[in-house]
Amino acid sequence: MTSLVKPKHPNISLAVCGYSKVLDIISNKWTALIIYAMENGSIRYGEMLRRIEGVSKKMLTQTLRKLERDGLVQRHITPSVPPMVEYSLTPLGETLLQPMRELRQWGRENYVHVEAARVNYDLTYGDDLLPQ
Repeated sequence: MTSLVKPKHPNISLAVCGYSKVLDIISNKWTALIIYAMENGSIRYGEMLRRIEGVSKKMLTQTLRKLERDGLVQRHITPSVPPMVEYSLTPLGETLLQPMRELRQWGRENYVHVEAARVNYDLTYGDDLLPQ
């Protein structure tokens, strides 16, 4: 049973909630796919670009830079012509693999139920209640 008493102060805050700060880092769809691309070790930029369907060079570069800034990804440049650039997860980035694998597994097992719920909702309520 949920409480009908409104708390005196908000107890869920975007500013101080560590969980929301972590979600801000990993909730971008490209971030998750990029981390998955590195789950088995180092990967060259071009290979990552080919493996991740739909990602543009610009978005891949921006996301990798953000992850590098956050300490989750490291970049290694081998001097050659042209330079060879490889990316890998840092030890901190590797700590994300297990929870992300669990989330991926949850999706594999349950997304069909989400889709069925959406169909049921749309049949029951139509599009008039969906955000515009």
